[in-house]
Amino acid sequence: MIVLSVGMPRAGSGWHYNLIHDLMKTTGCADARDIRERYRLQSVLTEVNCNIGVLSARRLGLVMIPALVNTFVIKAHSAPTNASRLLSTLGRLRITYIYRDPRDAMLSAFDFGQRALTKGRPNAFSHLSDFDKSMDFMMEYVHIWEKWIKEKNVLTARYEDLLTNYDVESAKLVEYLKLNGSRPEVRKVIEQYRPSTAEGQQGLHFYKGKIGRFREAYNDEQKSLLKEKLGPYLTQMGYNT
Repeated sequence: MIVLSVGMPRAGSGWHYNLIHDLMKTTGCADARDIRERYRLQSVLTEVNCNIGVLSARRLGLVMIPALVNTFVIKAHSAPTNASRLLSTLGRLRITYIYRDPRDAMLSAFDFGQRALTKGRPNAFSHLSDFDKSMDFMMEYVHIWEKWIKEKNVLTARYEDLLTNYDVESAKLVEYLKLNGSRPEVRKVIEQYRPSTAEGQQGLHFYKGKIGRFREAYNDEQKSLLKEKLGPYLTQMGYNT
């Protein structure tokens, strides 16, 4: 079986992935990075967090070969597909999805991309050179969110809820993964990734990961545009406009 950790970009998806990965390792399941090397899946899974990219039948088929004899955790930011739905229905794919207020995620993506440019190491967000490009980019992932929340058998979580109500949200995750939450190994992982503990750890998306930061960063015109574009989605997501 594969556990697929999907997330909106800059929504704590790295934190969520690593939490899930380490929780599953308490069961003795394989490290996805080892699977990537052993089965020569470098063209399918990225080195960092083993991101599969699009959930195409070809890519899922390739990672399902080692999943016949291993359980491991991979990551994605992409939309569900017929192939992912089929594998989920068959019990070969267990899926979690994390999202965040898209206004904060959008601001975080822009900041992250610009910081990388300043350091001379452009990343996947460095092309977001202005507000409009950032908004268009985030709208794509809002539409992906819209698809994931309609999927069956997917555990959805909000970044903000994990920050503010970690015990409840982590308990939901442990139950969904069919783990024993009272086991010391499981409790150790849960505590390791507690926000107050994990803050500052590299790769866990806590750099300026504050709730509602967009309200101070964007001007009134920009916030008005965001409200116009995102209003209905924000209401469904449970955020104030």
